[in-house]
Formats: sequence, C-alpha cells, structure tokens
Amino acid sequence: MCCDLKRRFLLLYATQKGQAKAIAEEIWQQAGARGLEADMYCMSEMDKYNLETEKDPVVIVISTTGTGDPPDTARKFVKKIQDATLPPDHFAHLQYGLLGLGDSEYTFFCNGGKTVDRRLQELGAQHFYSTGLADDCVGLELVVDPWIDGLWLALKEAFLLQKDKEDMSSVVDAASNSASAALQSVHELNLSSKVQNLELENDGGRSSDLLSQKLADIHLAASSGDTEPSLVHSVPPLSQSTLNIPALPPEYIEVQFQDTHGENPHLSSLISEGTTFEVPVTKAVQLTREDAIKTALLVELDIADTVFDYQPGDAFCVMCPNNVSEVEELLHILGLSEKGEHFVSVKVKQGTKKKGAIHPQHIPERSTLKFILTWCLEIRAIPKKAFLRALVECTSDAGEKRRLQEFCSRQGASDYTRFIRESNVCLLDLLHAFPSCKPSLNLLIEHLPKLQARSYSVSSSNLYQPGKLCFVFNIVEFPACPARPVSRKGVCTGWLAELITPLVHPNKNSLDTKGGSLSTEKVSIFARPNNTFHLPADPSVPIMMVGPGTGVSPFIGFLQHRQKLREEHTDWEFGETWLFFGCRHQDRDYLFKQLRCFLANGTLTHLKVCFSRDSSTTEAAPPKYVQDVIRLYAKEVARVLLKEKGYFYVCGDKKHMADGVSDAVVDILSMAMETNKLEAMKMLAMLREARRYLQDVWS
Repeated sequence: MCCDLKRRFLLLYATQKGQAKAIAEEIWQQAGARGLEADMYCMSEMDKYNLETEKDPVVIVISTTGTGDPPDTARKFVKKIQDATLPPDHFAHLQYGLLGLGDSEYTFFCNGGKTVDRRLQELGAQHFYSTGLADDCVGLELVVDPWIDGLWLALKEAFLLQKDKEDMSSVVDAASNSASAALQSVHELNLSSKVQNLELENDGGRSSDLLSQKLADIHLAASSGDTEPSLVHSVPPLSQSTLNIPALPPEYIEVQFQDTHGENPHLSSLISEGTTFEVPVTKAVQLTREDAIKTALLVELDIADTVFDYQPGDAFCVMCPNNVSEVEELLHILGLSEKGEHFVSVKVKQGTKKKGAIHPQHIPERSTLKFILTWCLEIRAIPKKAFLRALVECTSDAGEKRRLQEFCSRQGASDYTRFIRESNVCLLDLLHAFPSCKPSLNLLIEHLPKLQARSYSVSSSNLYQPGKLCFVFNIVEFPACPARPVSRKGVCTGWLAELITPLVHPNKNSLDTKGGSLSTEKVSIFARPNNTFHLPADPSVPIMMVGPGTGVSPFIGFLQHRQKLREEHTDWEFGETWLFFGCRHQDRDYLFKQLRCFLANGTLTHLKVCFSRDSSTTEAAPPKYVQDVIRLYAKEVARVLLKEKGYFYVCGDKKHMADGVSDAVVDILSMAMETNKLEAMKMLAMLREARRYLQDVWS
C-alpha cells in the first residue's frame, strides 16, 4: 500500500455475548499488523464517534439476539438511525462494510445486522465491501475468516478511491480510471472461497498477522495404525502442512491473590439486564415416566413477596452456577486447589497492548477464585480459536503444541469444527487431552466468556395462580463421544434437577427436622419480557397453538389465563382455541394431561395430539408429528388465518419441528389461495410482519 494513502478506518461492534467484540478485536489486531489505524468503539459509545461527519471507511460487526433483535449495545444506535425524519441522503457520504452474526436455527437470521444494513442503505450510505452474514449454526469462522481476508483488499480500494476524490488536480484522468477500476473490483468481490486467496500487499511481504510455520519435523506421537484423525491426533495432509496461525492475542488481565477474609459480591451485581429476585422453589414435579427418553420437570417458584411481574408468553432468566465437581477439577488441574477460597484482585494489566482494554464487567474486582469459576465464567464454553492460540504458548509438549496450532490455523478449520465445535469440547476436555498445557488464571479470565443466565418460557398465569411462577424444562444430556469421553448434563438443567431432587423424590432424601418439611431451596431470577408472544388483546380473536413436548409450556399459561378471564367476564365473547400437541409416547411423556380439563370446561375448543413412537394397530397409521396433524385440518387453519384474522403460535424445537410447521402452513395457504408456493410464502411473511404468526423456538 502506498505510503501516502490514508490508513484509518472506523471499527464499530455491537455484541450481546462477546462474539462480535472478539471478532472486532481480531480485525483491530490484523489492521495494526498491516500498518492501518482502526479506531474501535462499541456501538453504544455514541459520544466517541459520529457517522454524520465520518469521512473514512466504516467497518461494522454486529450480532443478533432474541428472536431477531439487535443486541442491547446497539439499541440506541438503531433507534437513532430509524428516525423517520432523516432525509434519504443523510449518510450519502458514508462508505461501510458490515459483518452480521446470527444463527440460521432461528427464523430472523442475522436480523440485527440486516436491520442496520438496510437502514444505512435507505439513508444513502454505500458499501465499499460486500456484507457478510456468519452462521453460528455451522460455524461463524466459515464466513468470518474469508470475510476478514477480503476486507483488506476492499479497504485498499476504498482508500484509493478516497485519495482520488481528494486529489483532483493534474491527475484527474488517472484518478477517474483508478476509481472506476476500484469500484469494479469492489462490485465483483464476493464471499466465495476465492476470497481466501485475496491478499493485501504490505511492503511486498506476507501479512504479518499470520505466522507461517514449517513444523514438518514435529508430529504427534502416534502408532502406525492411527490412520483416522482425533482430538489429539491429525493425519496428512494437515499433519504435514505449513500452518497459518493467528497472531497471539495480547494479555491484558492481572490477577493477584489475597487473603481469605471478606464476602463475595451478591449475584445481583453480576447482571445488568434488570432487577434480580431470589425466590424459593415451592413445588417440583417430574412430568415424564422414568423410562421416557427425556426427563421433563415442572418447577413452581413463589414470587408473592416480590414485585416480579409477567404475562403468559413471557420468558425469564435463571442464574445458574457451574457444576461444583467441574470447578474443583479445574482448580486441581491448574494447581490451585488450595487457593479456591482465597480472594483475588482482578485488574487491567498496565502497559497492555490490547486496544481499549477494560475490566470485564462480569468479573468482580474482588471475590474468591471459586466464586469466579462458579458464577462468572462459562467454563463449558467451546474454546474460540483466539483462546486456542493463547493455549499454544502454555503447552510444553511439542506434539500437543502442534495439534493446538492446527486447531487454530486456517488449514485446520475442518478439524476444529469436527473435534472441538461439533463435539462440544470445553476447556476441561482440552486440559485432559493435552496435559502439558498449563494456562494461567488471567488467561482464563481473558478468554472464557461470561456465564450466561438461562432463559425459560413461563408456564403459568399470574391471574390464575397469583404469586406463582411456573416453568418446564427437559434435562439436557450431552452423551460421551470420542473427543469427549465423559457425558454431561446441561449447566442449568443439571443444576436445577439436582436442586429440586428432594421435592421430586422426597422419599429418597432425609427430611428437614424442622417441622418435618423439606428445606426450601432458592433460585435467582430476572425478567426477560417478550414483547410479541402474547395472547391477542381482543379475546374474541381465534388462536391456534402448536407446542410438542416442552413447547406446550407457554400455552399452559395461555389457557390458564383464558380460563380465568372466562370465569370473571361471562359476558365477553371468546374466540375458538386450538392446540396441537405431540410427544413420543402417550403413556410416558404426555406432559399435561390436564389439557383435557381445559377441553372439558370449554377454555380449549380443539385439542389434537399425536405420538411419534407409539405403534398403531389400525390399517391407516395415524400422523406422527404435529406438522402432519396440521395438514389434516388445512381448511380450519386457512379459515382462522385468512378469513378470521386469527393468531398462530409455534413453540419448541426449530430444526425438527418449527420449520416443518411453517412448511405445512405454506402448503395450506397455497391451496386455500389457489396460488403458487412463492406467493404463499409471501403471505406467511406478511403474517409474521403483522405479528399474527409468532414463534418461540430454540435450537
């Protein structure tokens, strides 16, 4: 790149869980290695940048949260640019490139990025680089890595254009030709595999953020029979490849051990999302039989002494700790078992080279080591490549070091996906697999993400059960696999299941001697209101609900609420209610047989159930899945949606159910409207936009 070209660009990120920030930091590091100046800010720091006057290229990295919302850190920014009074040329001066992060398991994939991208275009901003949409379902790095690779060429062209526009003297013709060529290059730029071959010339040398290492003389010790790769072993061509390894992330945290005196902070100090309530568990019931494939549990919380409020259809968050034995195991491997109860002081390292290094908000400035590992860090998180790169430096065995280098290299991307990402390998698994790896505590705090509270749908109505909050969950199971030889339960569901065991199986546990009652366990919760997944404001509007398995949970709250309204307002008109429910076996996991009570008292007009694993003796096999049952009632579905302007709710697993349901609805609309599938899909999109086709789904 010519030395007289401008080398500055603005780098903005908006993150919910830290992914977008980590990627922005990677871009910032690579930019510095290329001699570029990247001014990096969180999108919420609107006092530090001004797009209205920004003349240099802008790079935006933004994630998506909830059902398609921009992250919390982008809310003010999005609200500002959504101002309807802004003229269509408001950002006509702006050149930008945007990388959106999302998960295709959800309906509104990358909608946070798409919302910002679309609005900037509407306000006259121009792309200097094609928008990238990275999918966490298959691996963000599949788009992120080539997008970053191509960014440098696009920036080079943008800088050339910028210089040409500023230098309109004796070289007008040359500038015009250069601008034309640059624009053509930008328009042709795409995110195909060709992007990976694009390289920015930097003083005639290879980009310095990648360390090319020829390590042909280092191989993992393996028997001649090891022809298949594994977590600890690679095979040719990867094992013989020259590796392109990311730059080492700079350390920025300093940890100092102190004494054992003091108190840990309250859990409420760990969250910024709202008020935390510590509430007692008053009831717990196992809804499935012991021989069911999945174990479903219902939990009732007492919120009577709090100001916690909710509507049926809302969600709320449970603050959960990491597994006690896993925390102890991690302390043991790190050689810190004796230090678990010691308080530690966490500060930003003086003189760190990390751009904008700040104290992590989720880490108390002073607390015990065990508190940090139990309540603050997601020790089960799948390690990012930047973390693996840092772990390389903590590994003494040459073979182990090489394998970790492979995982974080460009050449080892498929092995990373197979043995790390898809196998749900966490830090503990890596430390067992690579015993010479001895990371420092500050490295864990730098690279392990915040332990997130887990979200659950409300399964009750405050009108029907005042002072009570119910929810239902399956115990998540992670069976053992070759890369991870131990089975595990979900962080939160495993903890909750253990917590409520005395209530679920009182005979298996000793009773509290005080009055012969079971000891009361408490959980910390905070609200996570859902602004759309609610009953219609007009009770006369018909509704259809689809909720197989634990997906039926919010609809129990719907029906409880509707039943109470019917009792209190006998003169109101109520629309018909449909519920499509399914499970594997009628006698093992039919979660709420009380549904028949709603049917009997008229609250529920139609109940349609199916059982996917039960054998049938009838000549014509009954439908197995809810999407099949919906097709049997095609006329009714079309009538409710098209003629009666009803609402259609779907809750549950996205990949195996919600997509099938939407496909069925599209086919039904196509037949009813006597049109092709494309037009039916447009109609479904309109129903979504009108908030009459609503989903609460998970992957």
